[in-house]
Amino acid sequence: MSWKTIDGEWLPLLVAVILILFYNQAFFQNVFKIYHLSLATILFLISLTITITCALTLILVIFNWAPVRKPLLVSIFLVSSVTAYFMDSYNVIIDSSMIRNISETNFREATDLFNWRLILYFVVLGLIPAILVVKIPIKHASIKQTVLKKSKYLVLTIIVLVIQPLVFGKSYASFLREHKAVRYYINPVTPLYSLLKYIDNSLTARTPVVLSEIGKDAVISTADIGRELMILVVGETARADHFSLNGYSRKTNPLLEKEAVISFPNVVSCGTTTAVSVPCMFSLATHKEFNPDSLQENLLDVLSGAGIHVLWRDNNSDSKGVAIRVPYEDFKSSELNTICDIECRDEGMLVGLQDYINSKDSGDILIVLHQMGNHGPSYYKRYPKSFERFAPVCETNELAKCTTHSVVNAYDNAILYTDYFLSKVITLLKQNCEKFEAGMVYISDHGESLGENGLYLHGIPYFIAPNSQVNVGAVLWVDHRVPNIDINTVKETKTKAFSHDHIFHTILGFFEVETSIYDSKLDIFNKYASR
Repeated sequence: MSWKTIDGEWLPLLVAVILILFYNQAFFQNVFKIYHLSLATILFLISLTITITCALTLILVIFNWAPVRKPLLVSIFLVSSVTAYFMDSYNVIIDSSMIRNISETNFREATDLFNWRLILYFVVLGLIPAILVVKIPIKHASIKQTVLKKSKYLVLTIIVLVIQPLVFGKSYASFLREHKAVRYYINPVTPLYSLLKYIDNSLTARTPVVLSEIGKDAVISTADIGRELMILVVGETARADHFSLNGYSRKTNPLLEKEAVISFPNVVSCGTTTAVSVPCMFSLATHKEFNPDSLQENLLDVLSGAGIHVLWRDNNSDSKGVAIRVPYEDFKSSELNTICDIECRDEGMLVGLQDYINSKDSGDILIVLHQMGNHGPSYYKRYPKSFERFAPVCETNELAKCTTHSVVNAYDNAILYTDYFLSKVITLLKQNCEKFEAGMVYISDHGESLGENGLYLHGIPYFIAPNSQVNVGAVLWVDHRVPNIDINTVKETKTKAFSHDHIFHTILGFFEVETSIYDSKLDIFNKYASR
């Protein structure tokens, strides 16, 4: 088979056109949601397409040098094919936070995302173009000719980029000012920029630094004569508006409704991904201050340093670095989890927990249970079949192929299983109320989009994230005999705006830990607590 030689300096424009036409379905879908078709908008959208093509061409021209040309283009096609699939299928944005979350996803979670459509995208939009790039002969010019041609392309693309906004100035101003989020869907610009940003942050984080210590003055109050037992359940992907405790029309919390629990309907997460939210909720830093690449002790370190027994049990990917200095148990496999079918269940984390409690003859105890919860997109796998109360359910990870009703059904069944799991946690705590001042805090790491406006899953950049991804489920149960907590006061403030920022100080308050870093205004047991 013979291949026609291509002038290497034409490749940037050719590749840019291909990428815009075949890899940006999500971008154009979001653009068409904004504009009603008319002659003026059609002309502007054509102009916008030309502008983006020229901008992408400009970027490719800069890096279009013979030694790196083919490896770069192969990488772009392979990466763009995968990001195109996820953006087209779930309407997600691939930013650095999303890449961090992907990099920390384990194999079991990753398999939930694989399907034939993803493979088709990778082969047709990734592998085949990559092979063509490798096989097609490219005509290489001299350095002088290359610089001359490159200069011409740069000048021409810059001229076009300048002309477009001059002709459609008002339309561009409106687009950039009012629809900032849409530009994050441009593939591969946002994914590649985000990947480079993540790599840069990761390399910077690897620079040897000393672990920053906090709360070294932490001690149990001398006035605390009882023993505290707290089970902190870190939920996964549970949005507050799907809890019947918060007024949701479906009975997704039938068992918790029979308990003396307090549900907080207005709690917002620290992030829209597990990789950010879990470390953040255990951090002394607030949402505005939190840096996922910082190296600082967290709540578990402070409690452990004060003499409190801490145990982390995990049925999710891992603790995201939170529990690396405290006892950690992995319940994601049947080696430790005795309740497994198609996957290991959250309920398995409760097996043997009473034995652990009994083994501690003195001192307070904090047990953290990290749920698999409602992890998507395969919600139908997140609960035993006996909990399939709402039907029919979406039984594929290609959520866009299902009706919204069936997606929500599967999601709500998983919430129903969490309701069961939390009721079992409360039952366990009740069995220990004679020896301990017992309580449970449940809070999800982030929420989830279930097809609203064509958006699925989570991970949208925080500043543009819909409420469904940041308004999380949060439930409290405390035994009425706990002396230092006024439950009636907590009930009066339950509708206030709280956040993950409150977890650190609320847990310190429950265990009556005295330390200079404790902030009573961020303790939900304090009636003056504020967001």
